Amino acid sequence: DTHHFNHNINIILLTMRLVFGPPLILLICSLGLNVAVPLHVDASPAFVTNSPGTLSRQKQNGLILHATAEPRSGFAQQLLNFALASPIWTYVLVPQARASIVKTAEENGIPWIAAKEWLRSQKDAPWALGADADYGDIQYPEYYKKSFHAYSDGNLNYDAAFEQELASRSIGARNFPEYSDRGEDVFRGAFDQALSKLGAGVNQSSDDQKEVTKGSIIVDFGCGTGTSTRRLAKQFPQVTQLIGVDLSPYFIDVGQTLLKLAPSAMDVANENNNPQGWITAIDSDTRIQLRQGDMANTQLPSNSVSVVNLSLVLHELPTSAAKEVILEAHRILQPGGQLWISEMDFESTAYKAQRENALLFSLLRATEPYLDEYADGMPEVKNYITDIFSVVKIAAATGRHYALLAEKGKDDDDAGQSMIEDYRFKPDGSYAVEDTHLKPWESKQDS
Repeated sequence: DTHHFNHNINIILLTMRLVFGPPLILLICSLGLNVAVPLHVDASPAFVTNSPGTLSRQKQNGLILHATAEPRSGFAQQLLNFALASPIWTYVLVPQARASIVKTAEENGIPWIAAKEWLRSQKDAPWALGADADYGDIQYPEYYKKSFHAYSDGNLNYDAAFEQELASRSIGARNFPEYSDRGEDVFRGAFDQALSKLGAGVNQSSDDQKEVTKGSIIVDFGCGTGTSTRRLAKQFPQVTQLIGVDLSPYFIDVGQTLLKLAPSAMDVANENNNPQGWITAIDSDTRIQLRQGDMANTQLPSNSVSVVNLSLVLHELPTSAAKEVILEAHRILQPGGQLWISEMDFESTAYKAQRENALLFSLLRATEPYLDEYADGMPEVKNYITDIFSVVKIAAATGRHYALLAEKGKDDDDAGQSMIEDYRFKPDGSYAVEDTHLKPWESKQDS
């Protein structure tokens, strides 16, 4: 999967801390809350809560209002727009912020510098053998060619691939400071728990007990370097095959190399001046196949897989592409197969507040080009899922993220007959899981 959304916000806010200092950050963020926010009227079918824990899909004429967070006016906004559009952002601020993230990693026992150098120095790796010489001929969807996560080439470079797991580990430690270098495990575990409660399983038996049958296949869409794919392999040891699909050949190269090397976790406490290994131990697993390709067109047979996993991917897609990906997942799933989605929830209180802060959200969009479209398109995408799947359930995973499970019907007549079972909110309307993330402008020491 891709970098956590919080990777981007931390690059931005750390930059602001470095350049402006914490007092001005607080001023800018508070000013953002008082800027008028233009509203986009979405007349798509409304999702209406009928009773606690249940959300039905009703075709109504009701309107849903979403803040579009378009560029705002005012001195603070102009200052940010100038900084983001100038070479200062690319050549000064981003490197400084990245250095601060690296420092955060090292302080939390994550050997960013040594691990990246160990990986980069592998003599038999594709990047050492010039494999990327042929990657210019690969056809990518237009949406994928944009800058992401402060990398000018987006995901189409080795630096982004080398740093994906490093950044995720570092941001996990920052946002869950009480767990230090295990923060990312806690973050991902929250999705696992939420999906399990919704009934996630591979080829469930008729008595509703989870049962993995021979020939089961899990496909991991947008697998990146394979972090989520490897995690699924450990969770489901009886699954026959796990296929990770990602558009970036650079990320696939790194993922395949890590599986081949099967490194131990780097022992930074060792007195050896040349530590070897990765930030986590990786087991060789012949069931895992990482493939470069378009998850909207996998070339896999119809009705052939048990589970499709989408972990922190949809927010990086335009709505049209997200729907194509979901349709492909439905096509390749067996009847009774499940789609698992783990994502940020802009209907949660925490992300709503961030988005309503006009200035802060302008910064976020600088590294996430489709973030507005994702936030506005959530109702449309949920409608689409309900139209083609027979069972759809959604629950809060963290104070800012949801887990969604959609099950393919036994036959075509089952599609579109379900209601969304929504467990994200308490009867009083508050989000079901407390938000424990640090505030954007906070550091671990501030908490």
